[in-house]
Amino acid sequence: MTPVRLQTFLAVVDSGSARAAAQRLSVTESAVSASLAALRREVGVVLFERDGRGLRLTESGEVFAGYARRILGLIDEGVAATRRGPAAERGRLRLGAVTTAGESLVPGLLASFRRRYPQVAVTLDVGVRDRISALLADHRLDVVIGGRPGPGLVTRATRANALVVVAAAGPEPDLATATWLLREVGSGTREATLALHQALQIEPPLLTLGSVGAVVSSAVLGLGVTLVSADAVEQQLRGGALRRVPARGTPLRRPWHAITSTAPTATTELFLAHLTDPRQAGALAFRGTAGSPRATPARVKPTGPAHP
Repeated sequence: MTPVRLQTFLAVVDSGSARAAAQRLSVTESAVSASLAALRREVGVVLFERDGRGLRLTESGEVFAGYARRILGLIDEGVAATRRGPAAERGRLRLGAVTTAGESLVPGLLASFRRRYPQVAVTLDVGVRDRISALLADHRLDVVIGGRPGPGLVTRATRANALVVVAAAGPEPDLATATWLLREVGSGTREATLALHQALQIEPPLLTLGSVGAVVSSAVLGLGVTLVSADAVEQQLRGGALRRVPARGTPLRRPWHAITSTAPTATTELFLAHLTDPRQAGALAFRGTAGSPRATPARVKPTGPAHP
């Protein structure tokens, strides 16, 4: 069972057909079919079934796809670590964040980290909780800033965060009849909002928008009320463009979590050490959890000046 066969298998999973996978991989359709046939012989079960002109996973295929993603993620992680050597400050950091944290919290943390460790190769992937959590579980990210971790993932540090109800400046809205602005499907804030509606026993009009930025801008323009992280609307609240609206059960305490797999890389540990150091991260600093990893001082040498 080779990495190429696993990559071909996942290309078919993601694209829905052998033809589309062949185009994505720049190979012939017959090569894709041959790779799938060989993989089926090795696994010993049917992984795909016909779905019109395309292919869809069987139940066994669904199970195997999860393992295939994790296997390829670990191979990529291992190759990157080997090529860059053991020095954490010259490694790779694949950072993920849920949308709210990615827009309001992570940029400041990255700025201070990059100033101190400019040789670390950093990438940032921002998206809804479900997608970002899946990437971390598949070893395609090293650390995620978001809500509570799922199975097999570990919280390494936390930072206080509260969800509050806000609306444009003006008369206080009736929460039962006002339009509520919702995040996209897969967002943890969306789920928290719908749960709040149940707790308040209300069924208000809903308007779904595509991102936290769109939700906040729409709230400022008076299109409705919304439940949002206080971090995301700090400036609007301070400037008076938005006001907090009292709602039973709010604010909702939803701490930010810095989440990794059970075996973080040396560079991930370096980032976590930075993240939990108030002298470096300032007001954005997290609090480390019991047993959270720390960089080894003898091995980690900053290549840039410290910025308190």
